[in-house]
Amino acid sequence: MDHPATEEKSDSSQAIVEAFVSARLSASAVRSYPGAIPADLKTAYAIQDAAINRWPDEILGWKVGGVGAPYSDQLGANRLAGPVFSKRVHIKPETRLEMPVFAEGFAAIEGEVTAVIAADAPAGKTNYTIAEAVDLIGSLHMGLEIASSPFAGINEHGPVVTISDFGNNFGLVLGDEIPNWRALRAGEWEFTIEINGETIGRASPADHPAGVAESVRFMLENAAQRGRPLKRGMMILTGAVTGVHQAYAGDVGKVSCPGCAPLECKLVPAEPI
Repeated sequence: MDHPATEEKSDSSQAIVEAFVSARLSASAVRSYPGAIPADLKTAYAIQDAAINRWPDEILGWKVGGVGAPYSDQLGANRLAGPVFSKRVHIKPETRLEMPVFAEGFAAIEGEVTAVIAADAPAGKTNYTIAEAVDLIGSLHMGLEIASSPFAGINEHGPVVTISDFGNNFGLVLGDEIPNWRALRAGEWEFTIEINGETIGRASPADHPAGVAESVRFMLENAAQRGRPLKRGMMILTGAVTGVHQAYAGDVGKVSCPGCAPLECKLVPAEPI
């Protein structure tokens, strides 16, 4: 018996995977969303997983982003995930980095508490408590995410579209370990972000629901349920502390947090891989 609706859905998902993977490899633009917008989280993550399987690099971490109303109610989730690939990770740079972005797409600079996982997540475990998540945190660092997509409208169509293009991630910079982070006094971790010398955001993770530990717990479950359990040393961007700040090729960004050396980057146009 034929299932034309299922086949149509599969064809659309394959077209989305092909369009985003090809555009990211060639550093070109996706002018309009290349298929039917995923109907649910399951479809969106299936597209992301298919694209991960095609990408010529290994996952070294994940980004966690927030999902606000009304999407959080519709989808039954307040966070989303996307992979961070090893060639896009920089650890404690001593100088200003040049970070590629899709010049004709979307780009943003985000300051984020970044968790480093202490040990491989237990095989077969797919549900976690906050306490179990905290036990698997090896360290917390000041971090910087480069969010970028070949599709300029990625944030205009809801979280399922964001998920379908690698969660809108294109880089992670790991900075210094946050002093006394084990006390989990998130209100003391005030992040400041500057773009082109102007301060455009200042906030702490305490301003966000459930905070850093909940993002790690979410990512442990999300990855495990997709057959990609977290491994020792993986880095988790736990959410934009001061918000998502759109930027463009040529802009210079700086993220600061008390007790940590600032992280600075200049956005440059991505080149084909």
